[in-house]
Amino acid sequence: MSTISIAPARSAVPAPRIGRPAGTPARRPLRLTARGRVVFGALATAPVVVGLVLASVLAPASAGPVSAGTEEGSASFETVTVGAGESLWAIAERIAPASDPREVIGEIERLNSLEDSAVMPGQTLAIPAQYAS
Repeated sequence: MSTISIAPARSAVPAPRIGRPAGTPARRPLRLTARGRVVFGALATAPVVVGLVLASVLAPASAGPVSAGTEEGSASFETVTVGAGESLWAIAERIAPASDPREVIGEIERLNSLEDSAVMPGQTLAIPAQYAS
């Protein structure tokens, strides 16, 4: 019997290479050291940390608790509205005439989370329970 084998014809022109261009060195896979992984991880998490810090700093502060409810109980506060030209000193003298105004102002600032004694007309302030009438 006779056998016939079929093979593709060989061309005189070599087939073009697929992949990197001729003459370029082979690339090695990227390897990170332990320090490189830490730096890369820190760079990846930095925007999240910056966002959280900015959100906590720029969050609007509450105007002060009118009524603070907790699971243990509920505390109610009386409030006063700041009149035109009125200061914390005048409010402190009005609500607690027998007390030192500096102590009353300190309590009002603490209760209302005020950073200083500046108040605006129309602003509502919670009054500490010991001075409420």
